[in-house]
Amino acid sequence: MPRLRLTPGVSQGPLDGAWWPRCDALELELPVLVGSLDPGIGTVTRVTVGTAAWPDAPWEVMAHGHVIEVVLTDSVAEAHAVTVDCGTMGRWELLVIPPSEPARVATRLLTTAADPANPLPAPRLLALAESSLDEQDAWGSEAEAGPR
Repeated sequence: MPRLRLTPGVSQGPLDGAWWPRCDALELELPVLVGSLDPGIGTVTRVTVGTAAWPDAPWEVMAHGHVIEVVLTDSVAEAHAVTVDCGTMGRWELLVIPPSEPARVATRLLTTAADPANPLPAPRLLALAESSLDEQDAWGSEAEAGPR
């Protein structure tokens, strides 16, 4: 099962894809994420992560022979996202799917976040996945309604 899905082409929404790490230890998971990215996007120099999802994140992580700066934020918008910065090559905003999320839900989140037409930011997608509404109806009506 894939743990990373990126938007093909140019994203039209607030997300450029999704990442489903296996655990909440950023020092273990970040090198795996970086290794999964296309080398053509450049060298990852910095990531911004929410302290809510990564409370014990280190300030730096060694990945594939170089140090990646880790910036921590308390921003609600960044609580369930990671921003991957590749310097002059660009940056990508990825939904971070909690490691404990069931595979069925994680698969749906990976697909939805990577959809170029997805209008929902990370917090709305996760709230939708955790809601008690019927999953199929909720996903369809939220996507049609657009961001709030």
